[in-house]
Amino acid sequence: MPGSCADEEKDEQKQALNIITVVSKFADENLTLVRNISTGLAVAGLLIIARSIRLVTKFGSPSEIPARFIERNISIRGRVRSVTERGLEVEHIPIYVPLVSPLLTKRQPVASLDVRLAGVELTPQGWDWLSECLRPPQMVWLRLISRQDQRLHCLVSVSRGSLFNTCVNEEVLRLGLGRTAPLQGLDPHSRLYLKLHRRLLKSEMKAERKGEGLWKEDSLRERLTLALSDNTVVKAVKRVLKWMSRMKDR
Repeated sequence: MPGSCADEEKDEQKQALNIITVVSKFADENLTLVRNISTGLAVAGLLIIARSIRLVTKFGSPSEIPARFIERNISIRGRVRSVTERGLEVEHIPIYVPLVSPLLTKRQPVASLDVRLAGVELTPQGWDWLSECLRPPQMVWLRLISRQDQRLHCLVSVSRGSLFNTCVNEEVLRLGLGRTAPLQGLDPHSRLYLKLHRRLLKSEMKAERKGEGLWKEDSLRERLTLALSDNTVVKAVKRVLKWMSRMKDR
């Protein structure tokens, strides 16, 4: 009996070795096929993962953006297409993943997102500055703050060199080209609302202290001229002088 058990174990080991040998031989003889299968499985896996987390999906409208992106204030990249009287039209540019992105982008139409500067009310001069600063096809980053109907309220940033980004919302306020406004779509008592509002208010206060933009104080001469032009006595004297001038002409 012990001898027969040992023989059986040897036979099983030989069979296992034969299977390994056959598989190895097949792999060596069909190396290209094996590589293609491996590559196909890898690409399929990346496609499944990318679609599940919307990594390479191009968003054509705010409604297509997953709610978790808004809740986590994810930043997405985009290309400015135009500056309108309401805000920005931005084409979303998804993350590029080799092999995967070319397969998906062919099916995605070109569309723009309606973007508003969160927490900022621009002056007419502010809109002019924005049109000059964000000319198409300027690349921008959009930090998603809230979504209302088909509008996205965002912190918009542009790259200034390889290490620094400029937040357009804050820059507009620092230049005195706008005022802080309520953050649409956020709970005024939430931690995020208070944090962002404090951040924007700080930029506005810098402009006010420096007298930038709409906070610029008129000179003494301008203030005196304005005060005299609005003075009732001065207006009465002007009317009398005009009347006397007309009488002389007669």
